[in-house]
Amino acid sequence: QVQLVESGGGLVQAGDSLRLSCAASGDIFSTYTMGWFRQAPGKEREFVAGISYTGGWPIYGDSVKGRVTMTRDNVERKAYLQMSSLRPEDTAVYYCAASTDTSTRGVYGFWGQGTQVTVSS
Repeated sequence: QVQLVESGGGLVQAGDSLRLSCAASGDIFSTYTMGWFRQAPGKEREFVAGISYTGGWPIYGDSVKGRVTMTRDNVERKAYLQMSSLRPEDTAVYYCAASTDTSTRGVYGFWGQGTQVTVSS
């Protein structure tokens, strides 16, 4: 199993940038596909980005494509989500998740506690 802890959330203004971090402990980090999700009040959880443990380019959700970059550091056991040109509609709790699937759109069985991102207009 893997334990995940997010950090880096906060209150920013529209147009600002923010970098979220996800620190993993427990099992071998490099064997997990990592993903970022978000959930705004009253809305369903939304896929933001993911990187398979098999390598390859990150996959992004349509609503954030072009504004976010996901990376992972298997040595540091961390995943990152760099967000730019933030909009008020990006306001949500952002979750880091891990999956044993090769696909970034698979089932994520491990979740962090989430970090709040609030974007003011």
